[in-house]
Amino acid sequence: MTTRSVRALSGALKPLFSPRSPQGYVVAVCHQTHKSTYTTIAPPARYGGRHTVTLIPGDGIGPELAKHVCELFRFCCVPVDFEVVNVDSTETSEDDINNAIMAIRRNGVALKGNIETNHNLPPSYKSRNSLLRTTLDLYASVMHCQSLPGVRTHHRNIDIITIRENTEGEYSSLEHENVPGVVESLKIITRTKSLRIADYAFRTAREKGRRRVTAVHKANIMKLGDGLFLECCKEVASGYPEITFDSMIVDNTTMQLVSRPQQFDVMVMPNLYGNVVSNVCAGLVGGPGLVPGANYGENYAVFETGTRNTGKSIANRNTANPTAMLLASCLLLDHLKLHGYASMIRKAILSTITDSRLHTADLGGKGSTSEMVQSIMDAIQSTGPRTQRH
Repeated sequence: MTTRSVRALSGALKPLFSPRSPQGYVVAVCHQTHKSTYTTIAPPARYGGRHTVTLIPGDGIGPELAKHVCELFRFCCVPVDFEVVNVDSTETSEDDINNAIMAIRRNGVALKGNIETNHNLPPSYKSRNSLLRTTLDLYASVMHCQSLPGVRTHHRNIDIITIRENTEGEYSSLEHENVPGVVESLKIITRTKSLRIADYAFRTAREKGRRRVTAVHKANIMKLGDGLFLECCKEVASGYPEITFDSMIVDNTTMQLVSRPQQFDVMVMPNLYGNVVSNVCAGLVGGPGLVPGANYGENYAVFETGTRNTGKSIANRNTANPTAMLLASCLLLDHLKLHGYASMIRKAILSTITDSRLHTADLGGKGSTSEMVQSIMDAIQSTGPRTQRH
């Protein structure tokens, strides 16, 4: 595996939950192998010894991918215990999502599958995903979309970080039908939250050594709302003179993405545009099965697949690509400062995609979910005896 190949995943784990403790937690237990050439040495315990993470399996392919994460963590002796909280998206009661929010407040961090929002439900039904993000003020939705060796796509050398404001905009859920057949929808843009997401984007660019931040907007038409967002981005940009700032209207942005995506570096945008643009970027590098996502706030972090679809049509068929969920788990490990585990798992994922050429159906292959996860575990095992460090 080349250094370039390893670096390609630096910005971003088989099934069965591990045994439950008396407290109801899912506990990661070391995998015991019968091969004498392979041993796993647990790292020195940090203060408290282990991390408890909220796990929300979600809908569609979420539960089966969550099981794969649990088994791989167990196999690698990752010092993480999962507290599983199930959310039933068909229930009108908000008790389940409130329990999940309480668990995240208790643990500070979560891994989740996407929760379905059925458009056939009445307007009073609130998206569980939106409730979670707004209640916990997870204001920054971050996706790192990059070309992966071994995945054939139309464009090469893509390396884009999309940063989406996650709590306001068109998703403020303020809609009214005061006149039959006429719906009024309120888009909210605030100076405080626009400055906050812009500063997050520029700080990320500086920390990652990026050179350009592009604000995506529609200020030519929405002169007040998007105009305010763009003004805030310009104001923040003045404090980062080493980073080039530019802006682009959202319709032109989508055209430029599919024609010459290499021109983009870090992109920052309001909620709805961020949803659209990040999905386009994921499609450019191979689709929803490959790209992880993260939601950050001042106090909490939630990790999930980058594109927010449930994969309901392929649930329980053992055909889903586990890469995005496994890489989201790696982002979780980095957040917990378990960098050694994150690096080991990322390298094994890349080896499976690139060297073994084992691909699931979404990438044109015939491999199953479980075969791919087994290959990842084999790649980890082939490294031989090792000591993992925090």
